[in-house]
Amino acid sequence: MSSSRPSRASRRPRPAAPALGLRGTLLFLWRQLTSMQTALILLMLLAIAAIPGSLYPQRNVNPGLTDQYLQENGRWGEILDSLGFFEVFSSPWFSAIYLLLFISLIGCIVPRVGVHLKQLRSTPPRTPAKLTRFTGYTRQELPGADADALLDRAHAALRRSRYRTERLQERASRSITAERGLLRESGNLLFHIALVGVLVCVAAGHLTGYRGQITVVEGSGFSNSLTQYDSFEPGAWFDTSELPEFRFTLEQFRAAYDEEPTSPNVGQPLSFEADVQVTTAGQEPFAQTLEVNKPLHVPGASMYLLGNGYAPEVTLRDPEGTVVAEGPVITVPTGDTGYTSQLVIKAPDARPEQTAVVGYFLPSGVIDEQGPHSVFPDLWNPMLVVSVHHGDLGLDEGVPRNVYEVDVSQLEQLTGQDGSPVLISLEPGQQIDLPDGSSLSFDGVRRYAAFDVAHNPFEPWLLGFALASVAGLILSLFVPRRRMWVRVTEADGAAVLEVAGLARSQDPALADDVASLAQRLSSSIDHHDGPEGPQPAQSSTAPTTGGRPS
Repeated sequence: MSSSRPSRASRRPRPAAPALGLRGTLLFLWRQLTSMQTALILLMLLAIAAIPGSLYPQRNVNPGLTDQYLQENGRWGEILDSLGFFEVFSSPWFSAIYLLLFISLIGCIVPRVGVHLKQLRSTPPRTPAKLTRFTGYTRQELPGADADALLDRAHAALRRSRYRTERLQERASRSITAERGLLRESGNLLFHIALVGVLVCVAAGHLTGYRGQITVVEGSGFSNSLTQYDSFEPGAWFDTSELPEFRFTLEQFRAAYDEEPTSPNVGQPLSFEADVQVTTAGQEPFAQTLEVNKPLHVPGASMYLLGNGYAPEVTLRDPEGTVVAEGPVITVPTGDTGYTSQLVIKAPDARPEQTAVVGYFLPSGVIDEQGPHSVFPDLWNPMLVVSVHHGDLGLDEGVPRNVYEVDVSQLEQLTGQDGSPVLISLEPGQQIDLPDGSSLSFDGVRRYAAFDVAHNPFEPWLLGFALASVAGLILSLFVPRRRMWVRVTEADGAAVLEVAGLARSQDPALADDVASLAQRLSSSIDHHDGPEGPQPAQSSTAPTTGGRPS
C-alpha cells in the first residue's frame, strides 16, 4: 500500500531568486538599452518609422497637399493625422526612437572606446601553451637549424606583414606572438561615432535651421522675408530676424517633354530649368539657372527647384465694369500626364455679389466624352474651361481659407437665359460677356516655379560624418583581425618549428597564410648546416577552429 506522505525532496523549499531592487532593475534596463542588439533594433525601427514620411504628404513640405489628402480620405485621414503621419519627423514616437537610439549608441561606444585604447597600448597576448587546436597548425622538425636565426626571420616576416610582434622566452622554448587587424575595431568604432555625429547634426540642423516654400511667376520676384513665403517652418532655436538678405527675379522657366509620338514615354518631362537673376547683400547681381538637384546657394540659404505649373493671365470685370480680378493665376496640376490644372479665382470685391471662377486650365486642351482635359503638358492648344459662381465666399469670417480652393456648394452657379449652367471655354486673346453683365477675358499664359528655401548650418558636418561612417564601415568589413604564433623548440640538435593562427572573424585566407609562413621559414634554412639539409620530420595541419588562446 503506497504512502501519500510527500517525500523529503518534495518538502524542501524552492530557492528564491534575490530581488533586483530599484538599483538592480535600473542597471539591468541600462545594460539592455546600451547593448549592440538594442542599438541595431532601434536603428531598424528608425528606418521603418521614416517610411510614412515618404508615403504621406508632410505639412512642413506641402501643407496644401496635406489638406487635400485629409479632405479626400475622410475618417482614415483623421486617424493618420492623430497618429502624426503627416508630421512624422516631429512626432513624439519618431522623436522617442531617435532619442533612444542616440542614448543606446552613446552607451555602446563609451565603454568600447576605453577597451580599444587599452588594446592599442597593450602588447599582443602570450603564446598559448598548445597550438594544435588553432587554425592552420603546422609542425616541422628542422635538423641543424639555428633557433635564433629562425625566430629572427619569423619576426622580420611578420613585421613586413604589418603585425605587432613580441618575442617571448618560455620554459623550454622561445616564441613570437603577433597580432594585426586592430584597425577593424577602430573602423567599427568610427562608424558608430560617426553615426552619433549624424544624429546630432540632423537634430541640431532641425533646431537651428529653417525651411520655407515659395511660388514665383515668370517676371516676378522674391525677397527673403517672412511675408513672401507661402509656408515657413523655422527651427526652435532659429531667430526669424536673422533671415539672410537676398532677392531674385524669375526671368524664364523652361520645360522640355518627350514629343516622340512612338515613344512609350511621350509627354514625360525631360528637363526643367529656371533662369533667375539674384541679388545678395554686398555682392554684384548675378544670373544662374536652377535645375532639379542643381540648387542656388547664397550666404545663409539654399534654394531648390521643386515644382512648376501654369499661370494663365485672366481679367474679370463685374457687371459695373470694375476690374475685380486681374493678372496671372497660379493653377494646381491635378496629377495627370497632360498637366490638367485646377483654376480658382476669388473676387470678394465684386458687386453686387462676391464672385468665384472655378474650372480648369488645359495646356493642350480637348473636350470630348471624357470631359475637358489636356492631352500633352506643353502649350499646344491652351484653353480655359470654367464656370462662374456668385454668393458669400466666406472670406469675411476671419477664418483662414485655402487660396486654391472654394466651396461651390454654398454658391449659386451662373446660368443662361434658359436656366442651364453656363460653361465657358476660352482661348488666349478671347473675351466673353456673361449673362449677368460681367465679363471674363483670357489674356495669356505664363509659367511659374515652386522653390524650397532652406538653411542648415550643420550640412558640412553632416556630410563629413556621413563620409566617416562609410569609411569606418569599410574598415570594419574588409580588415581581418587575426593573431599568429611562431614557436621554436630545440631538441636533439634539431629545431622544432610550430606555427598557428587565430581569426576573430571569418578569415578563409588565414590557414593558407600560416602554411605559407611556415614554408618560407623552413625553406630559408641554410642547407649546408647539416649533412642532409633540413628535412621535415613531421608536419600537420589542424582544421580551422574557433579556439582562443589559453
